[in-house]
Amino acid sequence: MKKPSNLFFGLFLFLVFQSCTSQRPNVSFQSIGTRENINSEWYFSDSTEIAELINLPHTPRIEPLVVNDQWQGEHSYSKKITFKSMHEGETWMHFEGVMNDAEVYVNDNLAKKHQDGYLPFTVNLTPLLKLGSNEIRVDVSNKNNPEIPPGKPLEKLDFNYYGGIYRDVWLIRKKDTYITDPFLTDSKEAGWLLHFDKVSPDNAEGNLRIQVRNVSPKKSKVKIDLLLVKDDVKYSFHESVEVESGNSTLVNIPISIPEPALWSTKSPSQYDMQINVSSNGELYDQVNHKVGIRKIELKNDGFFLNDEKLFLRGTNRHQEYPYIGYAISNNANFRDALKIKNAGFDFVRLSHYPQDESFLDACDELGILVMNAIPGWQFFRKGNFQSNSFQNIRDMARRDRNHPSVVFWEVSLNESKMTSEYMVEANRIMKEELPFDDIFTAGWKDHPAYDLFIPARQHGKYPHYWNNYKNGERKVFISEYGDWEYYAQNAGFNQSSFENLEAAERSSRQLREDGEHRLLQQAMNFQESANSNRKGVGTIGHANWLMFDYNRGYTDNIEASGVSDIFRIPKFAYYFYKSQRPATETIEHSLVEQGPMVKIASYWKEDSPKQIRVFSNCDKVGLYLNDSLIAIQPPSLSEFSDQLIHPPFEFSIDGFIPGKLKAIGYRNGIVSAEDSVFTPGEPSGLSITIDTQGSIMKEEEDLFFVYAKVLDAQGNWIPTANESVIFTLEGPGELVGANPMQTEAGIATILFKGDHVKSKISAKTITGLKVIKDLSIK
Repeated sequence: MKKPSNLFFGLFLFLVFQSCTSQRPNVSFQSIGTRENINSEWYFSDSTEIAELINLPHTPRIEPLVVNDQWQGEHSYSKKITFKSMHEGETWMHFEGVMNDAEVYVNDNLAKKHQDGYLPFTVNLTPLLKLGSNEIRVDVSNKNNPEIPPGKPLEKLDFNYYGGIYRDVWLIRKKDTYITDPFLTDSKEAGWLLHFDKVSPDNAEGNLRIQVRNVSPKKSKVKIDLLLVKDDVKYSFHESVEVESGNSTLVNIPISIPEPALWSTKSPSQYDMQINVSSNGELYDQVNHKVGIRKIELKNDGFFLNDEKLFLRGTNRHQEYPYIGYAISNNANFRDALKIKNAGFDFVRLSHYPQDESFLDACDELGILVMNAIPGWQFFRKGNFQSNSFQNIRDMARRDRNHPSVVFWEVSLNESKMTSEYMVEANRIMKEELPFDDIFTAGWKDHPAYDLFIPARQHGKYPHYWNNYKNGERKVFISEYGDWEYYAQNAGFNQSSFENLEAAERSSRQLREDGEHRLLQQAMNFQESANSNRKGVGTIGHANWLMFDYNRGYTDNIEASGVSDIFRIPKFAYYFYKSQRPATETIEHSLVEQGPMVKIASYWKEDSPKQIRVFSNCDKVGLYLNDSLIAIQPPSLSEFSDQLIHPPFEFSIDGFIPGKLKAIGYRNGIVSAEDSVFTPGEPSGLSITIDTQGSIMKEEEDLFFVYAKVLDAQGNWIPTANESVIFTLEGPGELVGANPMQTEAGIATILFKGDHVKSKISAKTITGLKVIKDLSIK
């Protein structure tokens, strides 16, 4: 590339990584002092036969922004592990996620074959290890395979399943008496499970079920200690058992907690839990975890959390990032969860597969209710596919059964032609794994096996959709809405045949670059259907389609119905949802945005609509143009807003006058929130920010979006700016993405990937811009 001329002006961002107290990945199987993350220094190779030193999580190919021909193929990962001594227990390797057909070899001996891309597996390395150096090799294929859910070929799939070892890998060394691993045995009793059967503000009663195994040559007398700690208040419980040599023993410990701190969407209280397994005073195994106590019920009149009726305000989420697909950090998963909470949602449906456990950890921490889901979309087949799908149910239940955030289990193949026999067996397996009254299954088919019916809005018919559904056996949760009914004449399952219509003015699929008219239409589409869903007789909540834009296999464009784009930059619709959280609602988490808010959905330029829409959770809003009052008024009620908690505000302005629009939100006559937009001028400079959003790790590789925003001479963002921005990096780490990057709606974005404490990024443009705004770090 030609060296930039001296017309370039640099804008520098120093990334100072600080440790913080936010989300850390919980671990279910922690052996005392012997559980080690081994993400670093693997060798990766594919058909080119060239080995590359990489760190996990990893994707085999960096894809373009629009993934129009995602790489699929065979690839291999290898790592050498040296043991200076052997011990009497066992050595395991735990893989959180490998896409999707994997064989693990230890010193060229096959140790395990695993067929699934979204759930973990554990390999017992013990029989194949030797003293000294050992080579671990993982051969992986992410080619289409109709026997592995979701089963549908990538070129016909509505999302992309990327390749690689894309989640964490752990080396675990157990002593000869230990807590079993649910992914090393077919037993549903393996591992540990803490469940509370009776919960009230006065008392919580439950049970710890734990399975202990003894591989020593003699009988072992074992003591199990359970400790729960909250705000320096400690509760301890104990049990002693004998475990025969070569056997496993199931232990149940009754638990009673007076005046428990209950987990909820507003107060996501968690207890620090520790389980110790010891014998003759020697500690053999230990689990450290966070747990929540909550009560959930499905009643005739709705969904209840801790005896409070909730209408579930939700969204859907795909787990991909641009360029790197699924290979994102635990902190990136946390930031996605935080963005969902900050957008006003208290519920997320995992579409359409189990997602990284660090994302569930974040939902536990932030107070986000979760609908978990097995892999599936518009595909069903008997035989091995069905058997693998049933195993997905078991693995999902065993991995996620201790998360207080998970309230519904979607043991249903989304929009697939499942047989009645499949649905009955899927539900039977789920209830066998978790035989409790508060385990609620969900399916997109209205079948008596399911506890909850979860149709998408477009599966119903205009104009009522599911509002008149009155089946007394099941409540309705609208699992997807706001998208398809506004394009392709309710195309539904045949969406791929109408892909060319997505750019139509009335579509909910709008990129940020499509401009304010179309982004306002998208926001109205979401508003109209959200309002309509609340008229449903038996509807307990809904999840819009969806939170973030994403790529899909069957078409060469980005699916743009997200309320934020693929770079996590909000669209107007984001603020509509944000306004639906009451201003008085308090969330007990320092990173959650809350309280009064107001947002003007306009760029205020010459061709902007003169009907100004303002999103706010205040009682009244005043709109000013160049400090002259247009009006102070309450929300605007119509057939598209009469069921909303906080309808938008609509103001009419006679004509365009350049300058400043200012909105002031009032609560009980008191100024409570304010927002302004300015008529943009000519490009004059850049500002640059990094999206750390309260979660940075010092010693783990992480990912951050870096945004370069084009500003005018007054420091106002120019949403129509079309500039080519070059990002450069000095120091450790790497930049991932198109570079130069063309701005979209005045913002250019790139990914920074690194694991060090300091780097320097610069952004330059050839149009003669100068630095006019101080740098900021979010």
